[in-house]
Amino acid sequence: MTHKTILLVTDANEHENDLTAAADLCTAVNAHLSVLLVKLAAPPPLGEYAAMSVAWLDERAEDIQQLDEAVERARATLKGLEISFDANGIYCETAWADNDVGSRARYADITLIGASLRTDTPLRARAIDGALFYSARPVLLATNRHSLTLRPKKILLAWNSTMESARAAREALEMMESAEEVNVVLIDPDAASTKNGQEPGADVATYLARHGITVTVDRLPSAGRRVEEVLIQHAIDTSADLIVMGAYGHTRLRERIFGGVTKAMIEAPVVPVLMVH
Repeated sequence: MTHKTILLVTDANEHENDLTAAADLCTAVNAHLSVLLVKLAAPPPLGEYAAMSVAWLDERAEDIQQLDEAVERARATLKGLEISFDANGIYCETAWADNDVGSRARYADITLIGASLRTDTPLRARAIDGALFYSARPVLLATNRHSLTLRPKKILLAWNSTMESARAAREALEMMESAEEVNVVLIDPDAASTKNGQEPGADVATYLARHGITVTVDRLPSAGRRVEEVLIQHAIDTSADLIVMGAYGHTRLRERIFGGVTKAMIEAPVVPVLMVH
């Protein structure tokens, strides 16, 4: 789909590089940049007189002031870049951050999670979950190593015949139509009519080809490696600009306890990743 509004979620500190990268991304596709600076509220103290803690109230007041100042700095930076933008901040409890981010993300075509959030694990996890589960919009994970683009030349589509991967393919359809090459990758595919069909990858390749997309299908063995390791290495080997994949084919609880491809790709994206739940 055409991207006209891009939401950047970042924190109140160390967000300058994210602003620049997001502004460049919006300039390239003539999109509006909506910036959401998030500050997680200081947790309340514990103890008999916790509710009356002056130090805690002072800390929250200082946090809010820092957030307001960060918003003003972000607006000043973006004004100098001459793009269409808005910038706002929210000070929220950790438990509600995903809902707050998700409610804002519903009014954007895509949510960008900047590379700087790698240093703020709680906020990053909440922001990604909120955008994925409460906005019905795709999430783009940035990295420090690759420049961001919504017009990638080479795309790796991670395919496992799930609804999540189908949604991801549909959301990225316009990008794939303008790409030079789309590599559909299946790891240890099961050739069964109830899963991937007798020729795994053929159905989705045919679907994409009808949209005029140049497609190659790679069925790769894991050979004892984790699925995410195979995907990342193949993306590097094929010089992919973007990995497109479905997110959380299993429940979040199961992913967090036992691990999973989504969790691993979120924690350490080497190539920019577009995720859709």
